[in-house]
Amino acid sequence: MKKNKKPMFNITKMSSSKKQVLISMSLMNSNKFMAMSSIHIANITRVFKGIKSDTMANFVQADQRDLTITTNKVASMSDLNTINRYIKNVNIVDSEDVMTPWLSQSKPYLKILNIPYIREDTNAPIFLDFVEQILQFKLFG
Repeated sequence: MKKNKKPMFNITKMSSSKKQVLISMSLMNSNKFMAMSSIHIANITRVFKGIKSDTMANFVQADQRDLTITTNKVASMSDLNTINRYIKNVNIVDSEDVMTPWLSQSKPYLKILNIPYIREDTNAPIFLDFVEQILQFKLFG
């Protein structure tokens, strides 16, 4: 006998994270900072610990316009100010060229995979309310 299989929902969150702190600066400053990125991330985390914050800097990446520092949680205004002070006090970076850090503002969306159109062992289609119930259970249950 064949077992009844339930539809399988794989949910993937795709977006920039609110845990990403963005800092605009020139490519030259960004390259200088990235040359010693692991030291800077360790130092930023050390500064957070020194002020009794439970925020930690996890890693940094750079593109043409911005540094992106990813933290273990959404950074508060105090955390943003701490990162700003640290970067502006690094001797190799021109502090006049560093913009105030901000959090990512993109909106997340869900990518839903492996949803069959018709429920197994029936001819009944899957309707939106059924998908919403499953999402509510998976995300908040």
